[in-house]
Amino acid sequence: MTDHPITDDFALDVQHSLGGRAWRLRPCDERLAVHLSQQFELEDMVGRVLAGRGVTPEDAPVFLSPSLRSSLPDPSVLKDMDVAADRIAAAIAGGEQLAVFGDYDVDGATSSALLKKFMDAVGGRLRIYIPDRITEGYGPNSTALAQLASEGVGLVITVDCGTLSYEPLAAAAKMGLEVIVVDHHKAESELPTALAVVNPNRLDEDGNLGQLAAVGVTFLLVVAVNRALRRAGWYTADRLEPDLLAWLDVVALGTVCDVVPLTGPNRALVAQGLKVMARRDNIGLAALADVARMDAAPAVYHLGFLLGPRVNAGGRVGEADLGARLLTTHDPALARSLAEQLDLYNSERQALEADVQAQALASVLSEKNGEDPHPVVFASGEGWHPGVIGIVASRLTDRFGRPSVVIAIDEAGDAKGSARSIPGVDIGAAIIEAARRGHITKGGGHAMAAGLSARADQLPALRAFLEEWLEARVEKARAGRVLDLDGVLSLKGCTLDLVKALEALAPFGMGNPAPRFALPSVELVRCDMVGRGHVRCIFAGSGGGRLKAVAFRVADQELGEALLKGIGKRFHVAGRLKIDDWGAKPRVEMTIDDAVLA
Repeated sequence: MTDHPITDDFALDVQHSLGGRAWRLRPCDERLAVHLSQQFELEDMVGRVLAGRGVTPEDAPVFLSPSLRSSLPDPSVLKDMDVAADRIAAAIAGGEQLAVFGDYDVDGATSSALLKKFMDAVGGRLRIYIPDRITEGYGPNSTALAQLASEGVGLVITVDCGTLSYEPLAAAAKMGLEVIVVDHHKAESELPTALAVVNPNRLDEDGNLGQLAAVGVTFLLVVAVNRALRRAGWYTADRLEPDLLAWLDVVALGTVCDVVPLTGPNRALVAQGLKVMARRDNIGLAALADVARMDAAPAVYHLGFLLGPRVNAGGRVGEADLGARLLTTHDPALARSLAEQLDLYNSERQALEADVQAQALASVLSEKNGEDPHPVVFASGEGWHPGVIGIVASRLTDRFGRPSVVIAIDEAGDAKGSARSIPGVDIGAAIIEAARRGHITKGGGHAMAAGLSARADQLPALRAFLEEWLEARVEKARAGRVLDLDGVLSLKGCTLDLVKALEALAPFGMGNPAPRFALPSVELVRCDMVGRGHVRCIFAGSGGGRLKAVAFRVADQELGEALLKGIGKRFHVAGRLKIDDWGAKPRVEMTIDDAVLA
């Protein structure tokens, strides 16, 4: 089905597209592609996509049918895991009061909810504490830990936070409060004072599980604690062992929304979690799906763009613990009420995001003055809501193809920032180094995202440091800006059968993107702007047929402007195919990633 000639170097000879990228077809061993198609009874194009992604006949069974049995590691391979599991199992058996201290994002909410559901199922006593983003900030703080201690909590489990919380955890130790850190963020050589630090990104780990989200690490902890309880004879005829797989819907939600690679164990956790979610057993998730008007079988898209933003909204602009409460409730009426409240907060978040994004973009463009922006896109403003700066940083990174840092400054001169990056540039390491050098108060994260706290008067030095530290890395990463293509299709080749066949490669996400195809020399016959800066198109092929396509959030960019002015012109178009079920008859449509005049 690759039915258009492709040069050795550039697909369709596209060296610089409207999105500023070269187009290249993924290298593919055609004999391997045919072998995969025949051995596993796949469509020819599916075999080609597999081969282009380096999947061998030995790897294919696990890739095509990801299972926990084949992909999930023994939890004990992680350092401190057995120490943590044994201590938690002893606390459960001893009737101790525990607390989980979670981050306020989806990964933190799902990690907290997973521990709560497990504890409730096995007879443990655990309460959830999610800090307020604005008044408390990220990670454990001494005041909150003291409050938990005063309530009789003797053991705190931090999830999706804690790895760099040196002072708060040292203070907890002085209070006599035991802490177990369960995290996935980048660590330094020094670990915090804690009974155990379970983190696949510790410097003394081998890194093989470094792609796990915090909820994935938490699931491994639950497996380990369950095993310890079983060894101790905790389960009886009257106290049955829980079905851990029943909570994979929560694990899948956190994994997708933290935008970690959907490879290895993550792929299995999400694939199986989507099946569990389809059963609608979790009352809170079912209520949220109804509020979000999710009328199809759950897929990665629904988790990342419908459910996740609503769970996140509580931590961004509302009540920080709403997401975790929704995911753990057994009351249908309460679930509906919480889901509706999160939906309202999400609408408020969208309005705040649009306002901050407009101000940040105006600031960047005023500095740009017709030239390329600095190596790092940097925007700060007084009064910006800190709950939306991470989303705005993502938008700026998408727009300019560079790491972005967006900082909100309050009336007292305290600054909170979020950073997002591009492949090949480790922003988490840069922020940690900035903290080590005293350019910020604290900060941390991972390769693609990070957070920081600082004083407003530190920002000029922070910006100078980041630009110097990252300039060569950004230049190298941008020099290799390539749009990978899985094939080139005629418009008539974009069939329902092809899209359905490609679903065998799902779930799609970071690390396993949806297959991307180029359509050569198609005529733009209709184009208009819809929604918040989206561009809707209809293309016609020279050999017949039409295809509806949408490019999201590009109306004010070169790609969008070219499309809006391009009716009657021919374009090479690259994007991902999907099935549009709206209406009486399903049709194929494309999400446009890039284009260039033919």
